[in-house]
Amino acid sequence: MTVSIISVTENGGILSQKICDIYSEIHDITRYAFHRNCDENAVPFSDINSLTGDIFNKSEAVIFICACGIAVRSIAPFIKSKITDPAVIVIDDAGRFVIPILSGHLGGANELAKNISEKIGAAAVITTATDIGGKFSPDSFAKANNLIISDFSAAKEIASAVLKGEKIGLVSDYECKNTPLEFSNDKQCRTGICISADTSRKPFEITLNLVPRNIIIGIGCKRNTPCFKIEKHISDSLSAAGIDIRRLCGVATIDIKAEEEGLHEFCKKHDLKLFTYSSEELMKADGKFTKSDFVLSHTGTDNVCERSVVRHGGKPVMPKTSGDGVTAAAGEMPFEADFERKVL
Repeated sequence: MTVSIISVTENGGILSQKICDIYSEIHDITRYAFHRNCDENAVPFSDINSLTGDIFNKSEAVIFICACGIAVRSIAPFIKSKITDPAVIVIDDAGRFVIPILSGHLGGANELAKNISEKIGAAAVITTATDIGGKFSPDSFAKANNLIISDFSAAKEIASAVLKGEKIGLVSDYECKNTPLEFSNDKQCRTGICISADTSRKPFEITLNLVPRNIIIGIGCKRNTPCFKIEKHISDSLSAAGIDIRRLCGVATIDIKAEEEGLHEFCKKHDLKLFTYSSEELMKADGKFTKSDFVLSHTGTDNVCERSVVRHGGKPVMPKTSGDGVTAAAGEMPFEADFERKVL
């Protein structure tokens, strides 16, 4: 997670460094400090509103160590949607309270606030209704399990039904663990969740379709292939195979393509990790592949995209496609929904 920490006072700067030290190994953290109270490990600023505008859409989480009012006024011009806004948390500079004020569920602000409060010995101040009552939140569940929410109005209906004490139906094509008491296998429930790649399935009057992001895409490409060519071929191939591009969870390829700028740009644009394997590793993958002597002579393996998918652990769901210097294949990774999984 890309995290920006903004502090105003000297005490705030000390707390900012403490939080950075705790999370630096699992998050990409940049500290910003008001120029009069800046230390050598922080980036100085003089205008907090301008700084917030610069980092708001570049950060997955923004932590203000200051008064709530300062934080609220700073983020107000940049708030757009719960789908895209980063998690925003406010901490007083004495480190007593940790308050999520934006994107508590989808952005993960609530869970991050709880985790930070435990680490620094503070109290997390959570105000969302489902969290207060210890109830199931569809937004938080989807975020923690890397699921795509197909319909936010349905998600709102589910959350409302939970708060009213209604039983929620559950249908899933995948294994589910730690299912809460709010759920039932009764398909007569008014509202329910359907975890499936098929969003046309509506087993309940109000159905929230949740789709796993568990498709690994194997990519081969000519040297210096630009991102737009890679993206067009991937998009066209997935569309033809009936796979939503939002389901992608990663890109796999051969190690000699590890520095391809076009691949890195594609991964960054779609928030995907790039996994690379040697030709020897790819040749050990089991399965039937579309072999090419030309590719073998240049890379040491007879197939890059399909073998990369299998080597990464994917079950093939889209065979090799070729076009404009790009080859692609896709596979579905194992998936399990855990209702107790949390976001750090």
